[in-house]
Amino acid sequence: MTRESRFRACPLCEAICGLDFQFEAQRLVAIRGDDADPFSQGHICPKGNAILDLETDTDRLKHPLRRRGNEWEEIGWDEAFALAGERLAAVQLKHGASAVGVYLGNPNVHHLGHIAYLPPLLRALKTPNVFSASSVDQWPHQLVCAQMYGHQFLLPIPDVDRTDYFLMLGANPLASMGSLMTAPGIARRLKALTARGKLVVVDPRRTETADVASEHVFIRPGTDALFLIGVINVLKRQRPPRLQGYAGKVRDLDVALAALSAFDVEMIAVHTGIAVATIERIACELDAAPRAAVYGRMGVSTQTFGTLTQWLIQLINLYTGNLDREGGVLPNDAAIPLTGEGTAPGARGRWKSRVRGLQEFAGELPVAALVEEIATPGSGQIRALLTSAGNPVLSTPDGRALEAALGTLDFMVSVDVYINETTRHADLILPPASPFTQYHYDLIFNSFAVRRVARVNAPLWPQAGDERADWEIFNALGAAYAQAAGKPFAALPEPAAVIAAGLKRGGSGLDFDELAAAPHGLDLGPLRPNLLTRLQTASGSIECAPSLLLDEVARLKAQIREPMPVDTLRLIGRREIRSNNSWMHNAARLVKGKPRHHLLMHPADLFARGLEDGTTVRMRSRTGAISVEARASETMMPGVVCLPHGFGHQRDGVRLTRAAAVVGASYNDLTDPAALDGASGNAALNGLPVWVEAAS
Repeated sequence: MTRESRFRACPLCEAICGLDFQFEAQRLVAIRGDDADPFSQGHICPKGNAILDLETDTDRLKHPLRRRGNEWEEIGWDEAFALAGERLAAVQLKHGASAVGVYLGNPNVHHLGHIAYLPPLLRALKTPNVFSASSVDQWPHQLVCAQMYGHQFLLPIPDVDRTDYFLMLGANPLASMGSLMTAPGIARRLKALTARGKLVVVDPRRTETADVASEHVFIRPGTDALFLIGVINVLKRQRPPRLQGYAGKVRDLDVALAALSAFDVEMIAVHTGIAVATIERIACELDAAPRAAVYGRMGVSTQTFGTLTQWLIQLINLYTGNLDREGGVLPNDAAIPLTGEGTAPGARGRWKSRVRGLQEFAGELPVAALVEEIATPGSGQIRALLTSAGNPVLSTPDGRALEAALGTLDFMVSVDVYINETTRHADLILPPASPFTQYHYDLIFNSFAVRRVARVNAPLWPQAGDERADWEIFNALGAAYAQAAGKPFAALPEPAAVIAAGLKRGGSGLDFDELAAAPHGLDLGPLRPNLLTRLQTASGSIECAPSLLLDEVARLKAQIREPMPVDTLRLIGRREIRSNNSWMHNAARLVKGKPRHHLLMHPADLFARGLEDGTTVRMRSRTGAISVEARASETMMPGVVCLPHGFGHQRDGVRLTRAAAVVGASYNDLTDPAALDGASGNAALNGLPVWVEAAS
C-alpha cells in the first residue's frame, strides 16, 4: 500500500522538530524525522514517535463531560459552554471578580489555539487570580530581561552553533531538547561544539549533557549565584569590561560590579564546593575564548536566588563582550515578534496576592500561592477555577494540599483531553480536538530558537463535526461568559488569519501564503545582533543595576552569614527524555522500558544512613513525606539527592490507564509553597532541604 507523507512540527516539546507523518488509506501509521526540515534535519526524539499513542489513546476525551456525583456524563457543546459561562459569571456576581481563578499549564505555550486565544477570555474575566506553570519554571529569565532590556521576551539565546566556549549551569538539553534554547538535534550541535571548542557543565548531578561535555563541575544546589559572582570578580581583576560594541548604551555596570565586590572567593569556594583554582580557571578560559556564551536553565531558575543568578549570567555575557554578539548570546528576531508595540513587556507589582502579598508579574501571581488563595476564607477567596492544559496537583508546590483544596470549590471547569489528577475534581471538562486538525505557528519557541526559522503548520486531517478546536473552545467560553455577565467580548478570527496578521507585524517580509507553501519550514539564517535596536527600557539603554537585583545581592550577603545545616540533604529534580512532566505518561512508547522514578543518592549518603541500593526509603521535607526506591549513583554530588518530576498517578478517580501503572511518587508532595525566589516569586523547587531514612 502506498504511503503518503505530510509534514508538520512536533508540538510536544520545545525542540519543534520537523516530522514526517506517514499515512496509508488516510490512516496515520508511522512518524519519522523530516530530513528536509532545515532546522531539525531529520532529528526526532521518543516524544515525537509517541504522538501515535496519543492520537489513538482510548482514555482521551472527545466530548464534553459533566460531573454527576462521582460519575461523568457526556453533554453537548452548546450546553457545556452555557453551563461554564453561567456558573463563572454567577460566582463573580456573588463574590467579586477575584472569586474566579485561572491556572494555565505548560502545554498552553505549545499551540497557537491556546496561547493566542486565551488572553481575550482572561481580559473578560478581569480576575487578578491568574496562575501558570511559568512560575515553577522560567520567571527569573523573563523578569531579568524585563528589568535589563525593557521586555520579558528580549531573551538572549546561546549561539550554540558558532560559540567556542559554552558555560552551562543547571541545564540538561540532551533530556529537555533545549527549552529556552530551541535546538533540535542538540546532541549533534554539542558534539560539533566540543570538537572545535569547550563545553563546561556546572551541575549537582553528572547529567546526560555533562557526560558529553568537555568538563563537568559539581556545585552545591542553590549556590550558582555565588559561583558566578566569583567568576565576575576574577574577570574584574583580569581587565575592564569589553563595552566597545554597545554604543554607549550600558548604564550602571560599575554600580552592579561594586555591589559584588564584597564576596570573597575563598568563602565562595566553601559554599559552592568548587575550588578557587577551578573558579579562576573557568573565568580565564571564558575571557580568552574568541566567542563564548553563558547559559542557565531550570536548575538555576527554580531556586531561592534564581533571578539573581540569571542577572549575573547576563552581566558576565555583557562584561566579556558576548552579549548580542555572533557566537555569544543574542535575542532571536523572529518572523512573528513577541516584543514591540502591543505586547506585554513584563510589568511587576501592579497587584499582590490576597493572603501572602506576593507580587504579580506579567499579569500573573506566583502559583505557589494558589492553594492558600483557595483554602483561606475571606473576601477575594477563589471559589471557582478554570484550568487549561494543566495538572497543578502534580506540578506545583505542595500538591497534596492543593488536591484537598480543589475539592472545596463551588465550580471548576477544565479544558483538557484527560481525566487526570487535577481535572478529576472538575464539574465540567471540555476536550479540544487534536492539534493536528488546525493551522499552527509556534509563537514561543521560534522566538527562542538558535537559528531564525519560521513555519506554518497546516492541518494533517479534518476536524470531525462533533469536535471543537482549542481556539473555538476559548472563543465560545468567552462569548458564553460575556453573555451571562453582561459584558462585551470580541472573538478572534480563525488561526490562519491570526498567523497572517502576526507575520505582517513582523519584519521578515514573509506572508502567510509564502510560508504555507514551504511545508518543511524556512531557514531565515543564523542569529544576528539586534538587541540594541530593540531595547524597551525607559532610558533606551541596558540597565545593569536595577534596584530589585541589588536588593537580591544584599539578601544573598545576609543569607550566607547563616550557619549551614549539617543534618539535611538537598533535593534537586531531573528531566527524562521520555517524559514531559506529567502529561505524557499515558503513552505506551514513553513509559515502556526500565523504571525512571527512583531517587538517586551518592553511595556515601546511603551508607551514612544505613541504607542499601534498591531499598525503599522515606523522604520527608517541611511539608510532606513520600516513599521511594533509592538507587546508589556516583553521578550525584555527595549531600544531594535527585528525583524526577511528574509522577504520582495512583489516585482515585483518575482515568489514565497506562499512567496509573507507572510507579513513582510526586516530587511536589514534598515541595514547599513558602520556598520562593525572592525577586520573582518563582517556586524554589531545587535545593529543597530533605531528610532520608529507612522506611518503617
